[in-house]
Amino acid sequence: MSKPLVLYTAPTPNGHKVSIMLEELKAAYGNLDYDVENINLSTNVQKEPWFIAMNPNGRIPVLVDRSHPTAAQPNGFPIFETAAILLYLVQKYDKEGKFKFESGSDEESQMMQWIFFAHGGVGPMQGQSHHFRHYAPEDVPYGKKRYGDEVARLYGVLDIGLQGRDYLVGPGAGKLSVADLNVMPWVRLYKHAGVETLDAFPNLKAWLDRLLDREPVKSGLAVP
Repeated sequence: MSKPLVLYTAPTPNGHKVSIMLEELKAAYGNLDYDVENINLSTNVQKEPWFIAMNPNGRIPVLVDRSHPTAAQPNGFPIFETAAILLYLVQKYDKEGKFKFESGSDEESQMMQWIFFAHGGVGPMQGQSHHFRHYAPEDVPYGKKRYGDEVARLYGVLDIGLQGRDYLVGPGAGKLSVADLNVMPWVRLYKHAGVETLDAFPNLKAWLDRLLDREPVKSGLAVP
């Protein structure tokens, strides 16, 4: 029997953001389950017409909510762009606000600020660092240095944001929210980006260790 949600994904930071969010919601509420379709990016299946119909950008992840068929999408409502998927999930399935904040609150604004920071900064810059260090067809020292340095700078911003805190947003030491889960899968691959150690970012290092110790995070990282 089909489950309410199906995640089209691959073992990348963006893919893991969504699988971790799903596992956190499943652990918190116990009534959320989903199917997984493993997309082999090397075959360019994500550029085929059936996939483009779900995401015109031809990228993973895509989440399809089978419990919400529409006239245009009778098999379920598709959501693309990682942060949009995370926000959809907490808006629809996080009924007690365990991973989000009250609508219109300062904390909600702060959560959105960190989401946009990660979406416009950490992900693109770290992705470029990965490319020039591991996938470029020729050695480009300038590209390695430029994007490696920028990743380190962005980690410094996160380290400042985590000063005296366990999580990025929330009163006191904060609480785990979409703000954290939206950026952690990138930071987890810091060595792949050319940052050999997080010792210069002690708050970020402690935060990463804290998140990686969570069982739902471990489960999410195992998907697909």
